[in-house]
Amino acid sequence: MTDSIPPAPVARRQPIVRSHHGDDVEDAYEWMRDKEEPSVIAHLEAENAYTTARTAHLAGLRESIFEEIKGRTLETDLSVPSRRGAWWYYGRTVEGQQYGIQCRAPLASADDWTPPELSPDVPVPGEQVLFDGNVEAQGLEFFSLGAFDVTDDGRRMLWGVDASGDERYVVRVRDLETGETLPDTIEGTAGGAQFSPDGASIIYSTVDDKWRPDTVWRHEVGTDAAGDVTLFHEPDERFWLGAGFTRSEKYLVIGMGSSITSEDWLVPASDLSAAPQVVWPRREGVEYSVDHAIVDDEDVLLILHNDGALDFELARVAASDPSGERTVLLPHTPGTRLLDVDCFRDFATVEYRREGLSRVGLLDYRTGAVDELAFDEPLYSAGFGGNREWAPPLLRVGYDSFVTPNTVYDYDLAGGDLLLRKRQPVLGGYDPADYAQARVWATASDGTEVPISLAWKRSFGEAGAEPRPLHLYGYGSYEHSIDPRFSVARLSELDRGVVFAVAHVRGGGELGRQWYEDGKLLHKRNTFTDFVDAARHLVDRGYTTPSRLVAEGGSAGGLLMGAVANVAPELFAGIVADVPFVDALTSILDEDLPLTVIEWDEWGDPLHNADVYAYMKSYTPYENVREGASYPKILAVTSLNDTRVLYVEPAKWVARLREVGADALLKCEMVAGHGGVSGRYNAWRERAFELAWLLDVLGLADSSED
Repeated sequence: MTDSIPPAPVARRQPIVRSHHGDDVEDAYEWMRDKEEPSVIAHLEAENAYTTARTAHLAGLRESIFEEIKGRTLETDLSVPSRRGAWWYYGRTVEGQQYGIQCRAPLASADDWTPPELSPDVPVPGEQVLFDGNVEAQGLEFFSLGAFDVTDDGRRMLWGVDASGDERYVVRVRDLETGETLPDTIEGTAGGAQFSPDGASIIYSTVDDKWRPDTVWRHEVGTDAAGDVTLFHEPDERFWLGAGFTRSEKYLVIGMGSSITSEDWLVPASDLSAAPQVVWPRREGVEYSVDHAIVDDEDVLLILHNDGALDFELARVAASDPSGERTVLLPHTPGTRLLDVDCFRDFATVEYRREGLSRVGLLDYRTGAVDELAFDEPLYSAGFGGNREWAPPLLRVGYDSFVTPNTVYDYDLAGGDLLLRKRQPVLGGYDPADYAQARVWATASDGTEVPISLAWKRSFGEAGAEPRPLHLYGYGSYEHSIDPRFSVARLSELDRGVVFAVAHVRGGGELGRQWYEDGKLLHKRNTFTDFVDAARHLVDRGYTTPSRLVAEGGSAGGLLMGAVANVAPELFAGIVADVPFVDALTSILDEDLPLTVIEWDEWGDPLHNADVYAYMKSYTPYENVREGASYPKILAVTSLNDTRVLYVEPAKWVARLREVGADALLKCEMVAGHGGVSGRYNAWRERAFELAWLLDVLGLADSSED
């Protein structure tokens, strides 16, 4: 360490005692939880200054990576237009500008279903700029667009902005015919406000003091928000609440759900003052979702549920009697996890997982047959999106993989063909054939086979032919799957010889609902041991060595990082932990913290259950930092205004790690939320910072870039 680098901040010890189930735990750093306390802010600023000094030698590499990301990106670009009503809607980005611009152009005719091919340097006939995020963000340190909608008739627009990162939005309305911003202002909303089909009302939700969306409201456009009407309130603190209209515009669906139970209520879209009617009354452990279709002139509901069906089944019921006779359209098939069903006039789209990959298909209402769309690559991600019309002849499909950039197709329903509309340009001569991807399997300590996805650049040789620098990513919670996705920023690793890998550990959703169940509650340790066993597999099979292996995870994946650092510190040269949930037990014990009660279905309730308390205490990273362990280098990144994983967790963790001699850095964004900084250039610089640190740990920081 040179004289220009200050000593690492030493957090003062101010012990408090936490007592639960007869167990007294002394916590020296809980005082950091009060972010209004000047000494807390001073400590975070000292941590930032130390991290800046410790990474100053990487300034050149950071700038190189940023320029690589920027240089590979077509900064002035347009999205593929999506049809809605009489307009094509699309987005623009402009070189040098942080935020997107929302635009539209008129259809050529009512039969115009082929999206126009847009070019950045060619004016679009009849284009209207609806919303310029760069204009709206002027004067704001943080800007996030959490709602954007236009009425069916195209006359009005709403948008919601978060200006601090706390995920509370202010919704406003604009008259698109006059350009006038209307007096309507709705403050403190959750994301996702939308117009009613007639455009007269706005449906939105608000959160309680624990950041839980708990109430759905109706606002009449042109009135004071103080007079808004409550449509539904959910008092049970385990449940989130949200609302949306069916594509048929027949119903408003008000949905509420915990991690294990859900319940939907319907309100006729033609009479939003009507009392909501329940579809299926909630039953503990039963999850379902609802959409509306018309089959043989009968209003029906398609219900995707897990009542006696671990990987879910799809049933059809009469809309007039949802609890009546069920017709099973897609029976439960173990190993095929049904995820989503979306109804159109003549068919439904279905999204599901099988053999660790996402699948998409079209469902025949009458026969229940599914026509699955086929893709050539062994690893990929695919999904439907941007389809607003009730009876379209084309369906929009998104596709990408580790090596194929984001691709937009339209599926021709009549011909059964995928029509390529656009593939994300990657500048600088990118050729997918120069890169490879594969899946291998590691055997966990209990005999379970754990999939690992790999991506690498071919010019450095086949992955596994000899030990290489390797970046291993993991998550493993909430049944969230880490699918093969393309990343421009990742090319800066691959082009330096790094192999990128994802360990699809239990707790995620890659292999179905049982895969998730086996990595939650009192099975949570499987998530950690799967990751360690995946890392050992990659070392034992010659893909890498511990000195050339860096791990990364964020949020609940940050908990995974903290846990594996304690379990197997010798396996890793470095660990990147983004917004890490590393003081899990303290947070889950405090039912007054944001979202805590909701989380009990995922992690267990240690406040009222001594067994859960003991189990969580055995793995929560902050409380299991080990004296005498030789920890890898650690970079923890957090945000002061994060409402999901509070900044205090990584701040305490880093302080504790330093007590045992670990080389740990903390980087705290002082104006940001759970998703980090806002603005694409800021996000690129943030990722360049992390990648430069990672490459330095791997010994790949080019001296010419110092």
